[in-house]
Amino acid sequence: MIDVLKRLLTESIETEVLEFKTARQSFDKHTLGKYFSALSNEASLSNKSYAWLIFGVNDDHDIVGTQITEQTLNKYKLEIKSNTSPMLNFTNIHRVDVEGKQVLMFQIPSALKGVPTAWKGHYYGRDGESLGALNMEELERIKRQNIAFDWSAKTVDNAEIKDLSTEAIALAREQFLIKNPNLVTEINSWDDTKFLNKAKITINGKITTTAILLLGKPESEHFINPAVAKISWILKDRDNLEKDYEHFGCPLLANIDNVYAKIRNLKYRYLPEETLFPEETNQFDPYIIREALNNCIVHQDYTLGGKINVVEREDGVLTFVNSGGFIPESIEKVLEVDAPETCYRNPFLASAMVNLGMIDTIGSGIKKMFILQKDKFFPLPIYNLGDDQVKVEIIGKVLDMNYARRLAQSKNDLTLQEIVLLDKVAKRLPLLGTEIKALRRKGLIEGRKPNFHISSSIAASTGGKSTYIKLKGIDNDYCQKMILDFLKKFESGRRQDFEEMLLDKLPDALNKQQKRNKVRNNLQSLKKQKLIEPHGKLWKMSKPKN
Repeated sequence: MIDVLKRLLTESIETEVLEFKTARQSFDKHTLGKYFSALSNEASLSNKSYAWLIFGVNDDHDIVGTQITEQTLNKYKLEIKSNTSPMLNFTNIHRVDVEGKQVLMFQIPSALKGVPTAWKGHYYGRDGESLGALNMEELERIKRQNIAFDWSAKTVDNAEIKDLSTEAIALAREQFLIKNPNLVTEINSWDDTKFLNKAKITINGKITTTAILLLGKPESEHFINPAVAKISWILKDRDNLEKDYEHFGCPLLANIDNVYAKIRNLKYRYLPEETLFPEETNQFDPYIIREALNNCIVHQDYTLGGKINVVEREDGVLTFVNSGGFIPESIEKVLEVDAPETCYRNPFLASAMVNLGMIDTIGSGIKKMFILQKDKFFPLPIYNLGDDQVKVEIIGKVLDMNYARRLAQSKNDLTLQEIVLLDKVAKRLPLLGTEIKALRRKGLIEGRKPNFHISSSIAASTGGKSTYIKLKGIDNDYCQKMILDFLKKFESGRRQDFEEMLLDKLPDALNKQQKRNKVRNNLQSLKKQKLIEPHGKLWKMSKPKN
């Protein structure tokens, strides 16, 4: 990275994809977001994979150093992730030491093909060194990229219908007939060439990359090289060690069932005392497995040359991973809008998969996955977006202290969006300010940032009273009463004595250091009230003044 920095410093002027800032102590987050949007869009327009924003370098390209901390960088990452659309983040942040001075190199990814990067709803660009709104011509140029290039619609030279699997074509006919029962007479009269054209899998009889992916013989994969038509199923134990695996290639239409058959969809048995639950259920709903798998196929960025991974863990977690960024703004936006996307990475492939009944384009697939998990009281799907991949984690069991699964049945006034936020609380994930306000407004959470927990009213309605008490713990008044009772009985005590007495009674939402801090704060509070006083390392009751 030092060599990269030296090369960037030799640039005579800042360019549309390179910006230097002094930023000795900090940098305004809103301005950082504008630069992220601008540099991301300019990288796309320049046909580059990324752009650079460098902190710790002045306008004369002299290294002055920056003291921005890792904690501040984490805040920057959260800010960028929360306010860019589609949701993006830094590809990497490199901290480089040059002659004792720290330089931060922010690597900013290019905008997705056909999708300009926005910051808080506005598109930014660069004109030389100037930062401003992305002009209309540039905005349209980025949007046209997706129209100009659809990898899935490419025709394959030298490939013929004989390179497709006859069994896969027969299966495609069955699927197409289910989707179009009114065409039964016509379909039976079509030869394979006409059927493939009508189903929009080939173009005027020419074999497409979509045709190879979905219907190609195993040995036909070389036609789409360097793209990979492969799904890997991997079984791991509870310690994340690999126990088994199998690879599935062309034709993907037929092999989806084979991947599905490998997943050990075990029965999950609820605890007997949870009388509201059925006695047992499948860990993973079949719809969720197929929807997640088909989404991987249709949204995969095949130009990156990666394969699709399905990782099954023996502790009841199923993970789907595909290459390529997430085109919608965010999962929250998908659940909110509940409408089809205006653009797809692989439009031709998406159309073919719709015609074969593999996916729909009405925008309800992801939302249905969330509802199915919610109705089983399981954690909601977890989407991890970044590093040019989409990772979806499905948990096939009830987690400890996870109230959100039960709320759907007992609280009919909750929206799916509110349940998603409560799910974040249960998983101890950070909440945005607007999310905190929304949950507080309905009295759904208690506690102080970042240690929120489900409110007592919710706990009572879901039978989680004991867990709520553990989360909430004793309050300061009761904590101080216990300290005073201890000193009245034993006359003196060390801080360690009070910690041993109180730590397991303080809120489970706090970590060990936070609990120790709470004990210390209560001792200081009693001291200020002149109720106790220190004697070296011992604490004693204050002596009454004459």
